[in-house]
Amino acid sequence: MSNTQAATSEKPVFYLTEEHHPENSTNLGFWIYLMSDCLMFAVLFATYAVLGRNYAAGPSPADLFDLKLVAINTAMLLFSSITYGFAMLRMEKSDKSGTLMWLGITGLFGLAFLAIELYEFHHLIQEGATPQRSAFLSAFFALVGTHGLHVTFGCIWLVTLMVQVAKYGLIEDNRRRLMCLSMFWHFLDVIWIGVFSLVYLVGVLG
Repeated sequence: MSNTQAATSEKPVFYLTEEHHPENSTNLGFWIYLMSDCLMFAVLFATYAVLGRNYAAGPSPADLFDLKLVAINTAMLLFSSITYGFAMLRMEKSDKSGTLMWLGITGLFGLAFLAIELYEFHHLIQEGATPQRSAFLSAFFALVGTHGLHVTFGCIWLVTLMVQVAKYGLIEDNRRRLMCLSMFWHFLDVIWIGVFSLVYLVGVLG
């Protein structure tokens, strides 16, 4: 048998090709991150629950917190979650300008939330209610401050994605990133509802 005949008589070799789905690994990794964040906030909530009434003869929540101001701050964050939902709806319709508009409004609400929180912290410190004053204030600043840092990071992430969408459009990678930020943003809303209920409402009215 000639070499040509041997080559033609050989069975074809099929190679298995592995399909890569980066969106699956991204979503899995982000869910793992959110779960780790949940554990961190659970520890902070537990710490506040234990230390939240140790005032060390200092001011109590009823002496310090302005529920009207905190309610306005809460509304800012909840409105930002609604506007982010509108941005996702425009993204589904491949409306780049509408997506950017609603993302921008979301960012403004997020910045308003941070501005009010910084004002509250500044006012407390001016009144002498610093983290060193009591265990209650240490736990308060740790819990609320950590949430504020997360909102700050979310705003930076939001601006970064707005730049990427403006430059590259609503490509698949940007859609996936916007979905991840959506989960993160709504997660912060849920955490803040817990903070508002446990720290402010229970502290002042409880």
